Amino acid sequence: MTRSNEPIRAPQGSPPIRSLGVAVVDPLPFYREGLSSMVTRTTGLHWAGHAGNPHAALQLAEQVHPDVILVDSGIDPHGHLAKLLVTGDPAALVIMLVRDSHRTPAFLQGILLAGAHGALPRSAEPRRLIEAIRRTQLDRRYLDPVLAPLAGPQRQGLRPGDSMVAARRPRMPLSRREYQVLQLVAEGLENAAIAKLLYLSVETVRTHVKSILRKLSARDRTHAVTIAFRNGILIAQPDDTPENNTPTSGAAPTSSGMAEYRAR
Repeated sequence: MTRSNEPIRAPQGSPPIRSLGVAVVDPLPFYREGLSSMVTRTTGLHWAGHAGNPHAALQLAEQVHPDVILVDSGIDPHGHLAKLLVTGDPAALVIMLVRDSHRTPAFLQGILLAGAHGALPRSAEPRRLIEAIRRTQLDRRYLDPVLAPLAGPQRQGLRPGDSMVAARRPRMPLSRREYQVLQLVAEGLENAAIAKLLYLSVETVRTHVKSILRKLSARDRTHAVTIAFRNGILIAQPDDTPENNTPTSGAAPTSSGMAEYRAR
């Protein structure tokens, strides 16, 4: 599926204005439904879909190509998902919805280095969110006035390697596809099930698993998942996720929702 190109009404004699497709990655169905309703009512925007976890977010981005992707910071505390979304579709705009616990200079500088285009509080009022979407679309960079002071005086020019924050952020050694495979391994899926979900051959999945084990210096699949959680490559579900499966050492969390996403 290609990027949506739905026109909205323009003044007579003017060419159609393409509306922006907006998607959200957030664990709460109630929050997602509220954003969907708000976007649907806003001229110049249309709802492109939602996802409740990183794997589903990557599927949504690959198949629907939203113009704007709103990401809950609880799902992406290290900027790994933002980086994969941006590298997978350079035209997409990633805006982080920042939880109170992540309102820190390290977090904000980290997500900017990862490639996020904007950030605003997750609790922001609807009008501020709409403004953030429009400003990000115009300038490809937006920080809510509440968050801007935390990002530092050089926030507009941050590039990978320009800040000590880059050295402190957990490193993402995996490719986009390896990251998806590892998340599904963490859900307890075998290679055949992973291949079916990702539209890959079983042999390709097996190759990705071998690469993951090598890159993480892991003995087996369970060890790889444990290392990934310990090093921040994978994260436990945010506290307000309906299915909150916190991993324990040596055990993979399970959830039927890992591969789910909803397009418009």
